[in-house]
Amino acid sequence: MSDDSASKHYDFNKKYSPIGDKNVWVEFTALARDYKAVNLGQGFPDYDSVKYLNEKVLECAKESSNIFHQYTRSPGHLRLATAIASCYGKLTGREINPLNEVLVTSGAYGSLFNAISSFMSENDEIIIIEPFFDCYAPMSVIAGGKCVFVPLKPKSDKDVTTSADWSWDTNELESAFNSKTKLILINTPNNPLGKIYTREELQQIADLCIKHNTLCISDEVYEHITYDREHIRISTLPGMWERTITVGSAGKAFSSTGAKLGWTVGPKELIRLCQSVHNNSIYCCPTFIQEVIARCFELELSRLDKDECYFRSISAELKPKRDRLAKLLIDAGLKPVIPEGGYFMLADISKVAPNFHSDQTECKDSKFVKYLIKEKGLATIPNTAFYSDEHKIIGENFIRFCFFKDEKTLEKAAEILKNLHID
Repeated sequence: MSDDSASKHYDFNKKYSPIGDKNVWVEFTALARDYKAVNLGQGFPDYDSVKYLNEKVLECAKESSNIFHQYTRSPGHLRLATAIASCYGKLTGREINPLNEVLVTSGAYGSLFNAISSFMSENDEIIIIEPFFDCYAPMSVIAGGKCVFVPLKPKSDKDVTTSADWSWDTNELESAFNSKTKLILINTPNNPLGKIYTREELQQIADLCIKHNTLCISDEVYEHITYDREHIRISTLPGMWERTITVGSAGKAFSSTGAKLGWTVGPKELIRLCQSVHNNSIYCCPTFIQEVIARCFELELSRLDKDECYFRSISAELKPKRDRLAKLLIDAGLKPVIPEGGYFMLADISKVAPNFHSDQTECKDSKFVKYLIKEKGLATIPNTAFYSDEHKIIGENFIRFCFFKDEKTLEKAAEILKNLHID
């Protein structure tokens, strides 16, 4: 037997081969680190936004409870599941059963994977609204599904626009639905755009879901970060609770991305399906951090209707950062898209990057982001990472900035942007 006989097994299996091993976060995070760039790329705060988070960690540690270091319930540590059910019960106006209508997962990624894997069968179709978080399509492909993409498109070319200026073509959305459509996956507030869907837009999706008997996965991890529009939950619309699962995240709710805890909320019939995948992959999430996040939830539940509630105060905390970044981008010659929610901002680079062009191997925004990192010391994310191949042309003139950063970080970015002379 030859020494390299095992090499025939080194290729991806047929489910993963269309995806490959390229990942925007791995690539550009490593690049930012290698060049020691000011990081406005990856979406996380570089300061303590939730002041009590460490206190809750220490509180749990000081109790020295052995149970915190052992397995907990597969569908979620009961204290956390109960807190999630109580919180979402108040937010949706319905009673939610923590025992069978909540599933705690390994981040929002886990929720999405469980849902897509358990709902979709071979050759089922899933509608994905673009721009979309980059894991949606690969997870759908792994599940054997066919992705049908419906893009949001800018309706204005003014120097300053908002995420509300982006919308889908109604005919395109309606024609995407057919007898094979099993799922639609929406993200509101949207990453990277920051768009918050209006009640009318959500109702249009709801009507089509009901008409075509389609399930809805609603990724609402940025649910509490809103500026210019109220966040509406599609599960609260008539006829949608029974066909919707909602995805949430501790990383966004409590600004603790390293916690890697997410949750799925929905009718028990759908949660049962998600839980089956969860039971046979992750099984259960770490007990200790679930206990910590449960206590964080309980604190916020005690003041849910008050301004000091973090679910309310975070928007007030981030709005000045959003507005500051927008001004910096305008002064630097970029055209920002002011987000209605979330903590990302797209910016049109057309004026400052006329010499960058897409080719068969790489899009212009990716080339420009690499230039910014290597030559200017500023890290961002190319917007085409959030688009299908067929629609990358819509996103190639934009790059994504994260403004959930310490003032010192934003000041360093400001100095770079003030002197942004493209060679």
